[in-house]
Amino acid sequence: MSVLQRQQIISEQEYLEGELVSEIKHEYVDGCVYAMAGASMNHERICANVIRHFGNHLAEQPCDVFGSDIKVRTPAASYRYPDVMVVCDNAENNDHFTQSPTILVEVISRSTRKNDEEIKRLEYMNISTLQEYVLIEQDFVDICVLRRAKNWQPAHYFLGDEITFESIDMTIDVASLYLKVLNQDMDEWRA
Repeated sequence: MSVLQRQQIISEQEYLEGELVSEIKHEYVDGCVYAMAGASMNHERICANVIRHFGNHLAEQPCDVFGSDIKVRTPAASYRYPDVMVVCDNAENNDHFTQSPTILVEVISRSTRKNDEEIKRLEYMNISTLQEYVLIEQDFVDICVLRRAKNWQPAHYFLGDEITFESIDMTIDVASLYLKVLNQDMDEWRA
């Protein structure tokens, strides 16, 4: 029989100070901290592909691309570690988090789908600077882009499609973001 443990509520400042010395990353939601789980190789392949393509495209522009070690602070006063983030106007003077992302990307799996598609989506949509929220499946090929300019209506992209990330004026084919990913869709695509 499992026993529910009561989460200790901590302040935002305690969380931020603790993250500076912690060996593992934690997200901060409603005063509670939650340890981040490790990722699969496919998850990391997709993140690396996105970071590489975004970074190359933005190399001469004022935007920065960050991996999952930089936090985003949401209007709900939560701190999240998105898988990839583009920041074009970093108004904060902080090296460890931003409140002004332009694009947020989450690579999802069965275990993270509900959190990424529902809970984080609602938090992220309330960030005034956010223009695009991108959900990339790792177990099959499906990229969902929600755009502020389209009233956050989902647009899905599959193999053979191109995606335009409107906020950074970049178009790329879906297969490029799944380079070296091992799943049935990509195995069939390569064959």
